[in-house]
This record gives sequence, structure tokens and C-alpha cells, in this order.
Amino acid sequence: MKPASATHSGAGSTSTQPVTQKLHKILAQAGLGSRREMEELIASGQVTINGKTAQVGDRIDVRDVVRVGKRIIHFRSARRLPRVMLYHKPEGEIVSRDDPQGRPSVFDKLPQLRSSKWIAIGRLDYNTSGLLVFTTDGELANRLMHPRFEVEREYAVRIIGRLTPEQATLLTSGVALEDGVAKFDYLSDEGGEGSNHWYRVILKEGRNREVRRMFEAAGMTVSRLMRVRFGPVNLPSRLKRGKSMELNEAEIGRLLELVGYKA
Repeated sequence: MKPASATHSGAGSTSTQPVTQKLHKILAQAGLGSRREMEELIASGQVTINGKTAQVGDRIDVRDVVRVGKRIIHFRSARRLPRVMLYHKPEGEIVSRDDPQGRPSVFDKLPQLRSSKWIAIGRLDYNTSGLLVFTTDGELANRLMHPRFEVEREYAVRIIGRLTPEQATLLTSGVALEDGVAKFDYLSDEGGEGSNHWYRVILKEGRNREVRRMFEAAGMTVSRLMRVRFGPVNLPSRLKRGKSMELNEAEIGRLLELVGYKA
């Protein structure tokens, strides 16, 4: 199937063609899920453009009628400012909507949405607390999560014992993990009492349990882990564990500007 926009131009037409965008991007911006999820949705045949089954890679403009099931997705609706929610995750919750073990989910604590869904920007494992950011815009989520944008994640880490200078050097120069070499871009000693010691670390990727695995590879055990910043978003001191807060329009506009994203 040719891109839907191609059906609008007749032979010899000299009219200016409207701006088009990729279908999966518009669906993601409309809050239906991530770009990858939208490509899978299109491939499954659940999306139509002007009554015809859409194909991955199709482009649309303001004149096209896009449907997902019975719902009509308007080109202009994706231009609305996305919603952004901050959540202070406690230990003992999963970042998933489905869990065979029936454990509590962070999504249970968020306001319900009618026409879109909350997309988690990055994850935290079951035993990790701290900042989680959610949005209704799949493109914004991708901008903050994709490795090529190198968005910083900052953590407060408590370990049993104290790093030696050699261990600290290893963690900042590169430690071998089963899925490749990893390193902290920043590591500082925050002090501690007794057998526990705190460190603050920054890295620019979000592999599964990466911080814990790095310390384990250096011979240390993490006893507590808390994310305090994701990109330009800090965990607000007033945001209590298990509570959420939504950014206002000014704060969202500032966030979009800082990450170089035009909604």
C-alpha cells in the first residue's frame, strides 16, 4: 500500500501538499503506546487509513481519517501538550500492568485515563525505589529512553562496606557485564555510618538491574537503591513515597524544551 498522502495528488496537480508524518509516530503521540508498540499494532491490521488497512511506514496528513478499532485518531489531536506524571516508587512494586505473581503495580497508583494510557519512561526493579516518570506521549518517552540521546539517570546507592580506590576506578572506567561493558559517568562518596556507605552515581543508559550488577561485579553488595533524577527531572522532595504528581503546562513546556522535543 502506498502512503495515504499519495492518494490526494492527481496527475498534473500543482497544489502544495500538506505536511505528512509517519503513522506510528502520530499514534504514539496520541498516547496509545510506544512507537514500537504502534508499529506492532499497525502490522496486526488493527489500524486503517481512509477505510483501508494501514501498513508500517505509511504517512498521513490532516485530511486522512485514521481509525484504531472504532476510535478515530485525529492528526491535530497529537499536537496537544502531552501529560507528564511523576511517581515516587517505593520498594515492593513492579513497573508492569501484568504480573503472574499478583504483586502490586505502580500503574494501580496512577489516575485512570479514558482515551490514552500512561507510558513508563524507564523502569525500576521490584526492590528499587525513587523517581518514575510517566507520559501519554510515546515519542517523548522514546526521546528520554533511547540510548542515542544519552539521558542521564542519577541514583543514591547504599552498599555494605566501602569502595576501595581500585574499585571506584573500575566502576568509572568500565566493568564487564554479561551484556557488555558498563561504567558510571560520575561517582561520589556520600559518607555513611557503620557497615553501610552511600554513593551517588550517574550513568546514561538503563539496562536491567545495571547499577546493582555493576557493584556486584566490583565485589560489593547494594543494600538500597533509589533513583533521584531522570534527565532534567529531579525527584521532588515534597513527593512522598507511593504518591504521584502531575506537571503543569509550564513545567511540561520546559521539559520538552530541555529535551529538544516539539509536541
